Amino acid sequence: MVVMKNYYDCNLSAERLQLVYELAPPRVKQYLEAEISFVLDRLSSSDIVLELGCGYGRVLERLAAKAKRVFGIDTSEASLLSAAGQLGSAANVNIVQMNAAALAFQNGSFDRVVCIQNGISAFHVDPKTLIGESLRVTKRGGLALFSSYSMKFWKDRLEWFRIQSEHGLVGEIDWNATREGEIVCKDGFRGTTYTADRFASIVSQLGRRCTITEVDESSLFCEITA
Repeated sequence: MVVMKNYYDCNLSAERLQLVYELAPPRVKQYLEAEISFVLDRLSSSDIVLELGCGYGRVLERLAAKAKRVFGIDTSEASLLSAAGQLGSAANVNIVQMNAAALAFQNGSFDRVVCIQNGISAFHVDPKTLIGESLRVTKRGGLALFSSYSMKFWKDRLEWFRIQSEHGLVGEIDWNATREGEIVCKDGFRGTTYTADRFASIVSQLGRRCTITEVDESSLFCEITA
């Protein structure tokens, strides 16, 4: 089976991606809200924020309500058009098509760089490059935030993907290849999990330290000070 590196460009963008969140069961919606709340608690009204993988603007809208200015990037043109339709009139929002592993921003451009909802896995780019680029564009003393799933959330996460599969948003789940921490679908979708040790190892290779926090027994956050 070939892993589709541009899955969120070709298969799961715009309205289809939005439906993923609309179909989320109550426990998953709790996880999604807890994840955003954790990030918002780390923002101030003077911050300039970059969200990696902003999709149709689900999180970007919440960030824009608190921060001074927000930039959202994604590789999916369809998702960005959807985001622009929802947020385009907001004076403090900029939406740009860009690869998170090759950011076209100057060094130290942002107070906060945010990559949540397991983007470190979903982007299918080298994680060390992704984190390194994020830190490059973060101001000294600023913060880069990455999240993955807590292993305590595995059953709820798997049920959410089963629902997505039933609605044709992702392919049929390959139950033989799927194991705790990794979901594999027969259409090429693959979602992994970044543990605390894995996050710490990558950050250490970059000569940095990180703080790992489990939130709501559903997400795992890696916070890195630039």
